[in-house]
Amino acid sequence: MRLQVDHATTYHFDPPMHGVVQTLRLWPTECENQQTLDWQVDAGAAAIGAGFRDGAGDWVETATLMGAVESLTIRVTGTVETVDCGGVLKGLRERVPPQAYLRTTRATLPDRAILDLARSATSDVSETDVLARSHAIMDAVEEAIAYTPGETEHGTTAAEALALGHGVCQDHAHVIIAAARSIGIPARYVTGYLFASEEDGAHEASHAWAELYVPDLGWVGFDASNGKCPDAHYIRVGSGLDADGAAPIRGVLKGAGQETLDAHVSVDQVRDQGAQ
Repeated sequence: MRLQVDHATTYHFDPPMHGVVQTLRLWPTECENQQTLDWQVDAGAAAIGAGFRDGAGDWVETATLMGAVESLTIRVTGTVETVDCGGVLKGLRERVPPQAYLRTTRATLPDRAILDLARSATSDVSETDVLARSHAIMDAVEEAIAYTPGETEHGTTAAEALALGHGVCQDHAHVIIAAARSIGIPARYVTGYLFASEEDGAHEASHAWAELYVPDLGWVGFDASNGKCPDAHYIRVGSGLDADGAAPIRGVLKGAGQETLDAHVSVDQVRDQGAQ
C-alpha cells in the first residue's frame, strides 16, 4: 500500500521565547515493513543539526531557532510503501536489548488493577506462549478502555486511563505496556501514522501502539484501539519506553511564557493511476 503523509505542527509562544531547540524523531523506520519513497522535514527558519541513529534504530535530528521566537512550524511530507508483515517488525537494526524495555516509567507504572488485568487475561494461557499472552492482553485492554477522544490528556497515566475506562491510542498503548511488563514481557511505545477509511471509524491519522517482544519472532505490534496487529495501513516512525520517550517532537525553551500547539495530520492512499 502506498501512503502519503502531510503533517504540520505549529507552536505559538506568548510572549516570544528567546530560543527554541526541538528534537525531531519524524522519519519512517528503516525496516522490511515499509520503504520510504520520498520524505521531507521542513522546520522553516530553524537550523537543522547533524542527524544520528539512536540505539533503537530511530533517526533523530535537532531544529534550533534563536532570537525572539513567536512561532515555529515543523512540517512533514512524504510517501511510504508499506507491506503487511502480520504485525511482526522485520529487519530493524537496533542495539538496545529487549530486556531494557522491562523498565517502568511514571506513565506505565502498574497499579493493582493493571496487575489484575494482566493476570486475569493470561491465566489460561501457557507462560511459554508469549504471543498468545500478548494477544490476550491486547484483547483485555480493548475491552476495558473504550476509544473516546477528549476524555484523557497527554499526561494521563496507564493506571488513570484504566480506572476511567475511556481513552485514546496513547492510553491503550500505555496500559498494554504496563500489563505486559508486569508479567515479564518487554514492551515499548511506538509512534507513527495510520491510514483509516471512513469504514474504519474515527481514528486520528497520527497514531500510537505498543510493541511486545516475542521470542523467535521479535517485536510484534499490538493496537488495542483497532483490535489488531499493525498491517499495511500503518507507518512506523519511532519508539520509546512511553509516549514521552517516543515523542516525534520534544522541545527545550529558553524563556518563560505560554505555549500553544496546532497540528494537522492527513494520511491518504496513493492510487495506481495506471488502474484508472
